[in-house]
Amino acid sequence: RTYSGTETEGQLLNSFVQYFGGSLARKIKRMPLIEETVLPGDSLLTLPVVIIGNGPSGICLSYLLSGYRPYLSPEAIHPNPVLHTKLEEARHLSIVDQDLEYLSEGLEGRSSNPVAVLFDTLLHPDADFGYDYPPVLHWKLEQHNYIPHIVLGKGPPGGAWHSMEGSMLTISFGDWMELPGLSFKEWAASKRRNIKSDRVMPEEIACYYKHYVKVMGLQKNFRDNVYITSVSRLYRGKDDEDRSQQNEDISTQHLEMEDGQKSLIKRNWEVRGYQRATDGSHVPFCLFAENVALATGTFDSPGRLQVEGEDFPFVLHSMSDFGAAISKGKLRGKADPVLIVGAGLTAADAVLCACNNNIPVIHVFRRRVTDTSLIFKQLPKKLYPEYHKVYHMMCTQSHTMDSNQHSAYTSFPEHNVLSFKPEMKCVLQSASGLKKILKFSVALVLIGSHPNLFFLKDQGHSIGHHSNQPITCKGNPIEIDPYTYECTKEANLFALGPLVGDNFVRFLKGGALGIARCLAIRQKKKHELIERGDGGGDGVP
Repeated sequence: RTYSGTETEGQLLNSFVQYFGGSLARKIKRMPLIEETVLPGDSLLTLPVVIIGNGPSGICLSYLLSGYRPYLSPEAIHPNPVLHTKLEEARHLSIVDQDLEYLSEGLEGRSSNPVAVLFDTLLHPDADFGYDYPPVLHWKLEQHNYIPHIVLGKGPPGGAWHSMEGSMLTISFGDWMELPGLSFKEWAASKRRNIKSDRVMPEEIACYYKHYVKVMGLQKNFRDNVYITSVSRLYRGKDDEDRSQQNEDISTQHLEMEDGQKSLIKRNWEVRGYQRATDGSHVPFCLFAENVALATGTFDSPGRLQVEGEDFPFVLHSMSDFGAAISKGKLRGKADPVLIVGAGLTAADAVLCACNNNIPVIHVFRRRVTDTSLIFKQLPKKLYPEYHKVYHMMCTQSHTMDSNQHSAYTSFPEHNVLSFKPEMKCVLQSASGLKKILKFSVALVLIGSHPNLFFLKDQGHSIGHHSNQPITCKGNPIEIDPYTYECTKEANLFALGPLVGDNFVRFLKGGALGIARCLAIRQKKKHELIERGDGGGDGVP
């Protein structure tokens, strides 16, 4: 192919592998950056790890795979005496080299993943009780623990944080958004940024993540403007494989065909996609990996009501679109209110945004205001006064109250949207079956978001807790081993962050710890095989 961009296919190829050193020089010319019709061969380079997603999940995993290791600080005393005793037993070992199941046993926290709770309590001891204890860990860079890997992301390091609405505060404290080894407060002070409260703007967090990759020396592992189109398994006949490589990689699996055909070998991953060049052209690539880590988050696809009329241009599905409509003056002077659907924090942000701009609001949500699962029930009033203001309005300014007929805010609890009409009307139905028709200026549907795993077979539906259903953070996260974060239904495929139910940055770091330990153990076994002369697979030494 001919590329008009400044970066040719060969240059992109070299940028992918330049950091692996001269030992790969003979393989670079055969790097699998190939046409769609070319069948990859045995001699092509295989990377130990490809990480898809460059948000905080991908960044933290890269940090640990780069050789950074956490140790119990000499002066540290963890407030949990049982955990502290366990940590003292192996003080000379890094946490990555210890038994995570043993350490996390008996711990409780706001994540269902035990390693996430463990790592969080080591980095933020007793944070849920309101304490601001320092981490009990200190970090060492151990170059011999480096595992070659590459992190692929659509935008700059930080992922979706670069595209979030800039006028809203984060739900978590700035300290809880930080990554290991770099204090957010110290970074903010060094940049002379005026952080007015413990909660910060998304743009501050995005800048912090981008700086983190640079200051920690991780840039060589990151590639921006990369879009993944396919992640699939390679299969080969066993007889062919035996001729080309006598000793298979330790992660290879043999699959017997039911109809008696020859056995197939389930081999490494093939990752295809393209990188967008500065002139807008697409440079295709194909990489091979022993392991793939999914760190894409869940912000790709906004949740939809799946009702008639939802595709009308006046029905929006993101805060950024709503903010753009306000900034362009599209809602100025409108007599009809904005219709906001949803009872989560993003919907609450939209209510606050509308109220601050003197735009009347109709707020529709399915749950009762007394529902204990509402997120507002989990937030302390003193720390989150603006969200409790919205919750108070949800409870006290319902459509059933006569005094609320001409209010700037009216809530419709226990209502579903049945359809949107072209004349900018909405049909609602109450829990009792009563239907209402309301006029609005613009509708904003904010009912969560879902990951877009289109690049996986069956869009990843087969790897969730509930097979053949879309992956969602709450209802159907990817099913993983709780200590290695490896997919239980697909070997050598890992997942972390929102994909496994950890929406908060505090807890996604545990996924990086579990994956790093698993891969370190496998890498060690592989090196032992190589030293004994028993083979070592395709991977980069």
